[in-house]
Amino acid sequence: MPQRLLDFDNDCFAAIRDSDLLLHWPFETFDVVANFLAQAAEDPGVLAIKQTLYRTSDDSPIVAALIRAAEAGKSVTAIVELEARENESANISLSLRMEAAGVQIVYGIVGLKVHCKSTYVVRREKDDTLMYAHLGTGNYHPGNARIYTDLSFFTCDPDITHDAAMVFNYLTSNTLTPTRVLAVAPDNLRSRLFDLIDREIHNARAGRPAHVWAKLNSLIDPRMIDKLYEASEAGIEVDLVVRRHCTLRAGIEGLSSNIRVKSIIGRFLEHSRIYCFANGYTMPDARAEVFMSSADWMDRNLDDRVELRRRAGRNAGVKRPFEHHGGAISSRLRTPRRPLRRVPSSDRSGVWSDP
Repeated sequence: MPQRLLDFDNDCFAAIRDSDLLLHWPFETFDVVANFLAQAAEDPGVLAIKQTLYRTSDDSPIVAALIRAAEAGKSVTAIVELEARENESANISLSLRMEAAGVQIVYGIVGLKVHCKSTYVVRREKDDTLMYAHLGTGNYHPGNARIYTDLSFFTCDPDITHDAAMVFNYLTSNTLTPTRVLAVAPDNLRSRLFDLIDREIHNARAGRPAHVWAKLNSLIDPRMIDKLYEASEAGIEVDLVVRRHCTLRAGIEGLSSNIRVKSIIGRFLEHSRIYCFANGYTMPDARAEVFMSSADWMDRNLDDRVELRRRAGRNAGVKRPFEHHGGAISSRLRTPRRPLRRVPSSDRSGVWSDP
């Protein structure tokens, strides 16, 4: 359990009020997320809980907490994605269980897959009402969290919680009110990423440091690849860690001579999405802009799914996970210490595990 929570006697709300909290699975435990929802379900001050569910386990502690909260009379809404690959049947069953307990079930927006990972909690505290949010790069799945690397962020920052509320309104009404700090696909995530790359291009042409780091599962979006080619030929150093599909061709003179692509092969499945832009400084630098997101750089993520991207706060320990992965940018590919094998899971989603 993170020391911050121990300092506050495992009171998630007190720890988050003290400062934003960033966790890095599986090096830190998913139990913090489960405990946060369990505490919200049992806390008499909590008025409402809203939750996205893309992929979880059959015995999910998240679903159990939402059911307990609804049975306690709280307003509980779950946005369930019925087209999560290999989890369609399981998600229908979970939806029926939650609905029977009084959870309001919403199946998202027609034509868009809800892939963002978010929780929103409204809590009455003394004479005020405070909002809390959790945003992640990975699913609310305790099994995956033991073997996938992902970022998990808790906050009560008013700008972020305002935007989280706007996103949930969007998911239930199909109307997106402009957000303050979150970028939301398919509305503006692509354009904001392009703006950040254009700023790096401007800095490079002005003789300032210009660098793009990104860690992704896949990179196949043609327009994003063209933008990275443009950045490379403007003199920007582009370093990418891509786990799966990558259709960008790196290291080609006159096209992508400043682009390097690596992949991490190791004990854990690298699932987190992290973007970093130099912002005129030589990286690594605390003044660079670092973002975490649920979105890969694929056309389906940027155009056909609801995804979120937020700036990783400087007071949330954001350097730790990026430094952990940053070594792969300049290192050789690594092989696992022990072989991995595919093992069946009861929820049909499948996990990777040590033999």
